[in-house]
Amino acid sequence: MEAISVPKGFKVTPEQFDLLADVEQIARMELTKDGELIVMSPTGGESGRKNFNLYLDLGNWNRQTKLGEAFDSSTIFVLPNGARRSPDVSWIKSARWSQLTQKQKDGFPPLAPDFVIELVSPSDLKNQRYEDLQVKMQEYLDNGVRLGWLIEPNAKTVEIYRPNQQVEVLNNPQTLSGENVLSGFVLDLSEIF
Repeated sequence: MEAISVPKGFKVTPEQFDLLADVEQIARMELTKDGELIVMSPTGGESGRKNFNLYLDLGNWNRQTKLGEAFDSSTIFVLPNGARRSPDVSWIKSARWSQLTQKQKDGFPPLAPDFVIELVSPSDLKNQRYEDLQVKMQEYLDNGVRLGWLIEPNAKTVEIYRPNQQVEVLNNPQTLSGENVLSGFVLDLSEIF
């Protein structure tokens, strides 16, 4: 079987996207608000290791506080603008999650998470997708995300996204605070940098 390549800018409807996502779970996909289909490459070893540590840290905090629900990178959210996005790590406050029906929880939840993390991978840098990730972070904010971290391990930088504020760039931070969104959560970046 010949491999297919999805050209940049290739568009599908939300219904076609849902069908594609149901057919084969072989690729991570997203759909922009304009209908552009984005197929993301599989995670390499180092990115997978770093993502796992992010999951663990957020997951452990979440289990202790029971303030919300945490999600991995395979979860697709239908944002208010119609885009279907899957952050590397995300979290939703319990009260918002409990408002969804069981069908909405079982499918692609129709809401923006309260918190997201995107981890820049070597393939993102190689394929010049860093700017796309910055646009994606802004899209998250525009759709209701309350706090977002874009972490670039190679440069040891973090861009912090907050509603109605300029993006804050931190160089080689040791920790990150969940601020008022993830009360008491502190991410130790030693396993990421």
